[in-house]
Amino acid sequence: MKQTIKRAAVLGSGVMGSSIAAHLANVGIPTLMLDIAPQELKKNEEKNGLTLNDKTVRNRLAAESKKSLLKQKPSPITTKESLDLIEVGNMDDDMEKIADVDWIIEVVVENLEIKKKVFANVEKYRKEGTIVSSNTSGISIEDMAADCSEEFQKHFLGTHFFNPPRYLQLLEVIPTKNTDPEILEFMKEFGEDVLGKGVVEAKDTPNFIANRIGTYGLLVTVQEMLNSGYSVGEVDSVTGPMIGRPKSATFRTLDVVGLDTFIHVAKNVFDQVDGNEKEMFRVPDFMMEMQKNGWIGSKAGQGFYLKKKGDKGSVIYELNPETMEYEDRNKLKTTATEMANQAKGSKNKLKALVKAKGDKAGDLVWSVVKPVLIYSAELLGEIADDIISIDQAMRLGFGWEIGPFEMWDAIGVSKSVERMQAEGDKIPDWVLKHLEKGNETFYQEDNGAIYYYDNGEFKKQTFNKKEINLKRLKDVNGVIKKNKGASLIDLGDGVAGLEFHSQSNAIGPDIMQMVQYAIEEVDKNYAGLVIGNQGKNFCVGANLGMMLFEAQDDNFFELDLVIRQFQNMAMAIKYSNKPVVTAPFNMTLGGGAEVTLPASAVQASQETYLGLVECGVGLIPGGGGTKELYLKMLRNMPQGIDFDLSKVANNVFEQIATANVSTSAEEARENGYLNKQDGISVNPEHLLYDAKQKVLSLAKAGYAAPKREKIPVVGDSGYAAMLLGAKSLQYSGYASDHDLKIAEKLAYVLSGGRITAGSYIDEQTMLDIEREAFLSLIGEPKTQARMQHMLMKGKPLRN
Repeated sequence: MKQTIKRAAVLGSGVMGSSIAAHLANVGIPTLMLDIAPQELKKNEEKNGLTLNDKTVRNRLAAESKKSLLKQKPSPITTKESLDLIEVGNMDDDMEKIADVDWIIEVVVENLEIKKKVFANVEKYRKEGTIVSSNTSGISIEDMAADCSEEFQKHFLGTHFFNPPRYLQLLEVIPTKNTDPEILEFMKEFGEDVLGKGVVEAKDTPNFIANRIGTYGLLVTVQEMLNSGYSVGEVDSVTGPMIGRPKSATFRTLDVVGLDTFIHVAKNVFDQVDGNEKEMFRVPDFMMEMQKNGWIGSKAGQGFYLKKKGDKGSVIYELNPETMEYEDRNKLKTTATEMANQAKGSKNKLKALVKAKGDKAGDLVWSVVKPVLIYSAELLGEIADDIISIDQAMRLGFGWEIGPFEMWDAIGVSKSVERMQAEGDKIPDWVLKHLEKGNETFYQEDNGAIYYYDNGEFKKQTFNKKEINLKRLKDVNGVIKKNKGASLIDLGDGVAGLEFHSQSNAIGPDIMQMVQYAIEEVDKNYAGLVIGNQGKNFCVGANLGMMLFEAQDDNFFELDLVIRQFQNMAMAIKYSNKPVVTAPFNMTLGGGAEVTLPASAVQASQETYLGLVECGVGLIPGGGGTKELYLKMLRNMPQGIDFDLSKVANNVFEQIATANVSTSAEEARENGYLNKQDGISVNPEHLLYDAKQKVLSLAKAGYAAPKREKIPVVGDSGYAAMLLGAKSLQYSGYASDHDLKIAEKLAYVLSGGRITAGSYIDEQTMLDIEREAFLSLIGEPKTQARMQHMLMKGKPLRN
């Protein structure tokens, strides 16, 4: 019988257990979450006359963990409705319920004997064929199940989620020698396709792949800071985005993770290795003192950094490890950092720093990167079978843009090895043999295919068929047409793809021109179009800087043309003869939402933060966004049932006036930006594939362009009601005079102008009103001040 997972159980409801249960619920899997039954009553329980035998007391730990999911930030759940799929209980009374699940995940305390007892209990109740896994971060997977039956061991493996499971894509899957290969393959496929993870197979070794190398790299950096006299802030200023790492760099990462958690992970390796490696995992004394003081990071309010309120706002101070006092934060600014800042891409930035021998920043980067490269090479075969697994684990688990072997390629393998040997470092034999054969890199590209070095030869890297990589696709097929802002690409199977690649994917005239061209080309030669890309965000909106420049120049004729062009682009998307599917992800704001809303259908990434945010910069949507959100909400109303039109208008008014942005694609659906037919992709790597399938499905069903429609509007009475709400906010001190002016313009657009309630207007009339309102607001000095502030500071101005 083919393996399926329709229902799951999570044993342990701590931070990690409850977050895993939340992620399972996010993807639609009903989940039973069990914890131990408490041995003592709380005061409020005693006061209410409860006993240790009451169900509410016995389920308290799991119930409180479920409740806490609503309060956590960032939120582990994509929508409040996800919580309905989580059932709570306790491991004394409810273990028989695990007989009804297909996957049991153990997430109890990191203690081998306790885990073995849990699995002995699981064996009493689980049905044959049920997959069992542990989320341990380092205890031997094989040892845990050593006392279990052969059938249990065949269905047992490690599934190590990274915290927080909703946001971090890495899932390390760790088989034992007894794990059935079919179960292993099923879990890898299930992890990718259903859980949306980047799955890496790891070996049953201390801390597996990412935590082993990541923890080593962090400790190497701490030691370099202590040995060479760098400060915490100086280290962080060059070990973040400048070398392809997250903004949190080294010490801010430790503050976010929690020093207590980090020390536990480091100790796990320290206890299981020996020699020089053991010493590298010894946590420095000052960090142990920090833990003793409770300075464990963000959750304690202080760690390597401390934020204090001053006369001019909050100031962040850094810890001096020698004095254990907090001091002003420092940054490294050298010739090498200037060169790195001017270089494009992580690989070139890293190369610029590493080459700067004798430069303070360059020497620091070389001193922390070099040991990680050597260590990763030493562990090949021990923690993973190939370099791809190591690189992928570090990218997905630690947020590195490039993994260790990709970093090595970037800085030059042979030259860097020469330097390492000159400095007395021992290089793993396999690396030296690789170089002796005349190889210069660990990866090679040829005609869109990637080859990686493996056991003396280059092997072709295979990818999931659902992973469309636009760069590789363009390398092989080229592009149909491109300009500075966008490229039209053949995605195969008769589907074209329009990729934005302007600065921040902001929409300007070049993108508008390419959208119009793409619609025409697809109408003649393709089954449909996907609008999507693989940048940092789908689209952060229209080109704000360009519009501000024109407004300050009083060039309203040019602005009027640009807004008309934007509206025409949106209408071309909406009324295309062939299906157009947008594939938004991450930030999809303002103009990005206005491209998304008129499409034939939307295939959104689960992590899509969608909203019309123009009011935040003193404007209202000008490219048809107000009209399309209103129409989308109208179309989502039940057919054949009378409804209050003013409630729909008020809902749209509130969404836009408050610049509300969804925290997930599911919330975007709740906010009216997506409808029931629109899809959500859990795995971001599969987004373009899923969007392409949606195009093909629409085409196969005989897609026809929608008929132009008249729009029912709320008129004068609706305008007055919306304005009343805005004025009450002003009277309460929550809205400024300029906020009220923006709200008046928005209400005027949504009401269709000063006409009778229940009137019908055509789309162009509403577009004209929308454009006029936009142009009048952009001429306001206070709006221009808001736009300027957003461009300079990256956050809204209240004036």
